[in-house]
Amino acid sequence: MTTHRVLTTLGCALTAVLATAWSTAPPAQPARQTAATTVLTHDGLVRGAAHDGYRTFEGIPYAAPPVGRLRWAPPHRATPWSGVRDATRPASACPQPFGEVPGGSIDEDCLHLNVTTPAGAAPAHPRPVIVWLHGGGFTTGAGSSYDGHRMATRGDVVVVTVNYRLGALGFLAHSGLPGSGTFGLADQQAALRWVRAEIGAFGGNAHHVTLAGESAGGYSVCAQLASPAAAGLFDRAIIESGPCTGRPDHPFAPSSVPLSTARAAGVDLATKVGCGSAHDVMACLRRVHVSRLLAAQGTDQQPAYATPLLPNDPAAAIMAGRFHRVPVLIGNNHDEGNGWAAGIIQAGYPVTPDSWPDVAATFFPSPGQAKAIVREYPVHRTDGGPVFGAVIGDANFACPTARTESLLAAQVPVWRYEFADEHAPPLTPGTPPFPLGAPHASELPYLFDLGGRPRDLTAAQHRLADTMVDYWTGFARTADPNGPTLPHWTRQSVLSLAPDHIVPTRTAQSRHHCAFWDAIG
Repeated sequence: MTTHRVLTTLGCALTAVLATAWSTAPPAQPARQTAATTVLTHDGLVRGAAHDGYRTFEGIPYAAPPVGRLRWAPPHRATPWSGVRDATRPASACPQPFGEVPGGSIDEDCLHLNVTTPAGAAPAHPRPVIVWLHGGGFTTGAGSSYDGHRMATRGDVVVVTVNYRLGALGFLAHSGLPGSGTFGLADQQAALRWVRAEIGAFGGNAHHVTLAGESAGGYSVCAQLASPAAAGLFDRAIIESGPCTGRPDHPFAPSSVPLSTARAAGVDLATKVGCGSAHDVMACLRRVHVSRLLAAQGTDQQPAYATPLLPNDPAAAIMAGRFHRVPVLIGNNHDEGNGWAAGIIQAGYPVTPDSWPDVAATFFPSPGQAKAIVREYPVHRTDGGPVFGAVIGDANFACPTARTESLLAAQVPVWRYEFADEHAPPLTPGTPPFPLGAPHASELPYLFDLGGRPRDLTAAQHRLADTMVDYWTGFARTADPNGPTLPHWTRQSVLSLAPDHIVPTRTAQSRHHCAFWDAIG
């Protein structure tokens, strides 16, 4: 099996996970509309929707549409409007292929955010704010996929979910193009500046802003921790399954790439769409239809470092102690890699004792590394899927998360968790080739109603969801997740999160073979 073919399979497997997570959940009962509600921002009035216990304001522009000459330009301020802007429904997702957003999107007028806040009169003290950056490999996703009303109402916080430019439109790099490789990160910073300026009108505390994200959203938080341009834009950070010391040379963990690599990908994209030999390559690219750009871009995208917005690889910045000094809540899922392993197996690549050495060599081309992995993770049965999944999860998530925590904790308060519900609701339809346990993204339904649809949870899982919301929002409120009714979470251990079994553990690193991964590099 060739590396190229396997990487293509990986992209398809990940897309399937993300697509079905938001589109196949059982439909929720629609929230009862009780009254309209209007808020004055600096750009104009917005009218949201009042529901039972919370209010939503959707599709608020935080920057000008990045179209025409603003395609591949830093975000510009949104144009103020007259009258009252309807904010009762989401705006378009940023351009992306089919995946999390059914049918994808080709609408570049997408730099919008959504605000969810508890109902009622203005609070005596402004509420903490959680700004959520979605995942999706920097290629798919939308802020509107994450219904944060449970977090807002139970935790008494304001939740903001953000769209940012994706794929080639968000991360194209080209010689002489200001902002190369970081337009999507610049969008996130523009949204944070909007929050600082506007969130008070929604009852939020502009000085208690927690930047949070999962997967590519988690890597985005890492990038913002390392970006000088993000100084002063947030006060705490939550990183879910996006460790800052991930391996960009591995296909499972989209972190960041050198500007030279991003520029080479930009040259390739320009050639594919017929602009490679144009007198003005950027002018040509700005005339190319969105659908053609989407067809030509890579499966996954990464921000570029060695750029003004991101001078250093976030991993190197964290290792050198050059990051914003804010408290951090960070974690991973117990079985991060199982979803990828299952997708690859179902695509026709079984992992057996005979095939395992070749599979390992495909993903770890160094012969010494591949052989060491096979010895450390032996496959003894026909179904080696869980073993393959453990390798993916340990190498790309669990151990980099442990390393990130160690580096951050030398400078700032850090709380680390591991989501470990082995019966978490499946994110994909059908029967996987082996039990997936707690794979990548499986913690999300405990915090959000994905696509506005609550997933089926047992009573014990509902209690776990409530506890996780309490921890996350407590951290946003005080920079410490602990509360009087919660199991105590110490900074000296990893908190294992499972139904009716929330306990500190000190064995996470050994369970995930982290000494092995540290040794082989």
